[in-house]
Formats: sequence, structure tokens, C-alpha cells
Amino acid sequence: MSKPLAGKVAVVTGASRGIGKGIALELAAAGATVYFTGRTLTPGPLPGTLGETKAEIERLGGEGVAVACDHHDDTQVEALFTRVRAERGRLDVLVNNVFSAPDLAPWLNKPFWELPTGVWDEVIDIGLRSHFVASVHAVPLLADGGLIVNVSNNTAGHSYNLPYDVGKAGLDKMTTTMAADLRDRRVAVLSLWPGLVRTELLLLGARTAEDGGLVLDIPGQGAFDLSGAESPRFAGRAVASLAADPTLLDRTGSAATTRDLADRYGFTDVDGAAPEVRTPL
Repeated sequence: MSKPLAGKVAVVTGASRGIGKGIALELAAAGATVYFTGRTLTPGPLPGTLGETKAEIERLGGEGVAVACDHHDDTQVEALFTRVRAERGRLDVLVNNVFSAPDLAPWLNKPFWELPTGVWDEVIDIGLRSHFVASVHAVPLLADGGLIVNVSNNTAGHSYNLPYDVGKAGLDKMTTTMAADLRDRRVAVLSLWPGLVRTELLLLGARTAEDGGLVLDIPGQGAFDLSGAESPRFAGRAVASLAADPTLLDRTGSAATTRDLADRYGFTDVDGAAPEVRTPL
């Protein structure tokens, strides 16, 4: 099997489950040594732990280093990159993914005045500030041709709620400004926009329709058919393809959907499909 990222070192934040886990798996499968973070060490109500991610990486023949890290704590984040420097001496890929999705699920599509003010802090602290902090520590380690991927979303119009929209829009702006700052260092920065993804959290909230398929009801947005939703590893294949592209600096500062990148690089999901963006039933 081809290992286009052999010898590369990557950090993926928030990879106990979901999109972060899918990205860690695919980077490792492509040959990178992947340091991945999370807070979940033992099984709980939501599937996924650091140990399970590591075991799946090893089943794919990859090398993964699980690092317990609470991204609320800047000292723990700094310690992560200090460890990467000590053990590897360099970094090639940073994926800023960590996000408090389980904490935000009850507040989807609520008007902003009905939200607890703490929702803002969760999104901006973990969904935006933590990406800034990780990037600050990563840049001195990033090699020529390095890559930062910010896992974001297209927030044109109204998305899930005001803090979510502000956080993701801010992340995309961070992408463009980081890209300008890092161009002379030959480090590319891109925003990745996944579609509807079959994460563990999403599947826990799904129901079985009359035809036997899975459907997710999102208040205020309708019912979504999950038959064509992306697996978390589809985003992983997008990131692995970006990391292997020697011309990536030409598109630094831009945003792309996972499907855009599948068309560009010719990869499919784990089932051989090329998922479309899902719309309500």
C-alpha cells in the first residue's frame, strides 16, 4: 500500500471520536506518525476513547501517539508540542479539530437570547481560541511545505446557532490571516468544510425510518437522510490528500468542502462512494 506521508509528523486535536478520529486514522494509514489528543480515557455514554483510536490506527498498520489533553488548559497544549519537539524534532501537519459538540447538541437552532451565555464560551474557547493556541505552538515546529488544516463549516446564512456561526466564521478568517502570515515560511493554511458526517454523536441521535434507513431530525432544519452521509474517514482522506500535494501553497488561505477535494484528488469514502451534501427530506 502506498504511504505518501511516510516520514511526516502530524498532530490532530480532538481525536477520541468523530471527524478528528477519522482524520487521525487516514493520516496514519498514509504513513504519517500521528500525535492525537482527547480527554476520554475510559468508555462512557458516548462511544470513543483515545485508546480505541490508537488501536484502530495500529490495525491499519499506522503509528499513533495518544496524548491526553484538555484544550481548555494552555499549559497542556504547550506540553503536547514540547513533546513533539523532543521526540520528533519537527512537525508537518497540524489539524485543528477539537470542538465541544456534545455540549452544544441541546442548543441547536435556538435563538441566541434563549441560549445560556456559557454556550458562547464553549464555542469560542474550544472551537476557536484553542485552534489559535495550538497553531502558536505548532508554527515554530512546522517544516517547509507544512500544512495547517482548520476544520470549519460554511456558515453563509443561518447555520445552527449564533455562537456556532460566529465561531466558524472566525475560524475561516483565522485561516486567511494565518495563511498571509505564513506564506513566506512556505506553510499552507486551509479551512476544511465537511458535509453531514456519521459521527458517533450523530448516530446516537438518529432514528430508524419506515424504510429501515437512518434519519436525523434537526430542530428547525428538518429530517436528514443519513444513507449518503460521510464517514469520518472521508474528511481524513481529504486531509491526507492535501498533505501530499506539493502545490498546496498555491491555494493557501482558501476553504474547500470534502466533496470538492474528493473531486480534485480522486478519493472516495470507505464504502467507495462520493457523498453529496445532504439536504432535509
